[in-house]
Amino acid sequence: MGGIAGIMVKPGRDLDLQILALLHAAISHRGPDGAGHHTAPDVGLLHTRLAVIDPAKGGQPLSSGPLSLIADAEIYNDLVLRAQRRSRYVTGSDCESALHLFARHSAGFASHLRGMYAIAIHDQAFSTLTLCRDPFGIKPAYIVQTPAGLAFASELQALLHAGLAPRKINSRKLDELLNLQFCTGEKSIFKGVSRMRPGATLTVVHGKVKRTETIHAVSGIRSAPASVAAAVGALDVALQESLALHLRADAPLGLFLSGGAGSAVLLAAAARLGKTPYSFTAGFGANAAAHQRQAAAIAAAAGARHEHLEIGRKMVFQHLPEIVAAMDDPAANPSIIPSWLLARHASSGVKTILTGDGGNEMFAGYARYRNSSLPYPFTKKTFAKGIFDGLDVLRQPPFRWREGLDQTEADIADSSRLRRARRLDIAERLPNNILLRLDRCLAAHGVEARTPYLDPQIAEFAFALPKKRLIANGQGKYLLRLWLEKNLPAANPFAKNQGFKTPIGNWMAASGGKLGELVARNPLITELAEPGKVKALFARGAEKRPARAAWGLLFIALWHRRHILDLPPAGDVFDTLATL
Repeated sequence: MGGIAGIMVKPGRDLDLQILALLHAAISHRGPDGAGHHTAPDVGLLHTRLAVIDPAKGGQPLSSGPLSLIADAEIYNDLVLRAQRRSRYVTGSDCESALHLFARHSAGFASHLRGMYAIAIHDQAFSTLTLCRDPFGIKPAYIVQTPAGLAFASELQALLHAGLAPRKINSRKLDELLNLQFCTGEKSIFKGVSRMRPGATLTVVHGKVKRTETIHAVSGIRSAPASVAAAVGALDVALQESLALHLRADAPLGLFLSGGAGSAVLLAAAARLGKTPYSFTAGFGANAAAHQRQAAAIAAAAGARHEHLEIGRKMVFQHLPEIVAAMDDPAANPSIIPSWLLARHASSGVKTILTGDGGNEMFAGYARYRNSSLPYPFTKKTFAKGIFDGLDVLRQPPFRWREGLDQTEADIADSSRLRRARRLDIAERLPNNILLRLDRCLAAHGVEARTPYLDPQIAEFAFALPKKRLIANGQGKYLLRLWLEKNLPAANPFAKNQGFKTPIGNWMAASGGKLGELVARNPLITELAEPGKVKALFARGAEKRPARAAWGLLFIALWHRRHILDLPPAGDVFDTLATL
């Protein structure tokens, strides 16, 4: 893992070393173990390194002849590629395989990779810069076209910090953020800054994108196993293969154990391979004790060393300005709170964390997937209602906030409503919300996230399964639960899900009217809503819908202060909001 950034300037333009220095400073937290750079007359590449594989020799850039590579990546089929190639390897870095593949296949090299990656390769022989991102969008990459050329970085804030894009909001994306808690598509919330699409490979010539190729996250689909027993057996094979690849590391590994089926399956599968990771769980609210007992029982049954972090209101409000500051590309789901705090806790002992993210999308875990397969008129449209719908808080109703989702949904060609709903999430909510949250919250503490469910072989298997193998007896992830019942029965996989939500509404309500008053004073919030209505909304903070909306405004106020006004956190949430 690490951070990458760089520039390719247009003919007649000089490479600005000061801009490169600013980019490097902005991504340094992503790679505390080393740094490297490559410069040519028209290209500058920067890398900061988190040493997970081959700590001694795996520094970047990696070079071979006219090629120079930097990557924020884990290439899981590296050992297979090494065995297949006659190329001479000079390091143990898994990223070196990508360099040799490019020498052979040029821009088509990414189709041979299995892993998570954001890669940049400069080919001095042909004066090209090639950028690529993995098909699920696990690793982030942002680009901006400037008068001088094209710049890219692992994090959006680096491009802002280097002065390559203005701190100006795209109002259409702000409407999405208000009602979805994330922004869809290629355009970011900042004018002029774009996300690289998951699976995209860009060929840049003379500082401009000349060609784009795309690899889709879910392409080939296998034949489904005929029986339940055969399906459980095939899942076992797929899990063991994916875990064996994801567990490769020369540094300690951990796992975020939620207490649900998805993460418990990963812990059990890793234990069977003899590589049981440390497990970490966060708890808060009234059900913290029960949740802690459940997670501890699962960890004990798998033989894992387990740690629990109790999260309370004081801790959250102390660190919330820092947490929101990490979300330069805003994803406002309250799950950023436990993700950031647990990563901070785990960072003292591990560099790599396995998570169950992606398990719901692969194996139909969300309740809305069960609703998607109901007959008309009971079918519910995904995100049919916006967070602020009917609350009478905003000065102007958000304009066409669902347009991005509608466009993506229209582009999905699949006869199954259940697969369409999952494909929509894989295209939008997963990379632009869930994985974005995971990346920023862990990278803020120099920790790498790995997601074994987001693997092409797992995806091909999961999308071949019929509904009855995914949803049964009112529960999703049915096949995962069957596997878990057989391999780790202590997880009690068919027990009713107790739910485990971040109690942000209760925490905000406990602050009385003080928090609402401070949020209402933020200049962007004042532009969006009347201060009196904002205060009234926070006064209803214990109610479910008002709490979601109030949290959204609190997040936006803190985010605006940090990433638009460019002001660092100034203490806890109250002091930070009071200081403008």
